Amino acid sequence: MMKAIVNVSLKAGVLDSQGKAVQHALSSLHFGDVSDVRVGKQIILKLNTTDKEKAKADVTKMCEELLANTVIEDYEIELIS
Repeated sequence: MMKAIVNVSLKAGVLDSQGKAVQHALSSLHFGDVSDVRVGKQIILKLNTTDKEKAKADVTKMCEELLANTVIEDYEIELIS
């Protein structure tokens, strides 16, 4: 069994309105040292395989087809045995 952690974030240059809202809220709470906020998502998958190459290929395909909008989002995959 293996775990895959997928971190999805907006590509550089894509407006992050949720990040701007969080930054504004932090400023309102007197955390003025925060100059930029980007909000993303983390997806954790349990995989019934021990083959790292297969797991990486499968999770990459999942990201390309469903988990990430590759037009505006980047993703990183971490595999844990």
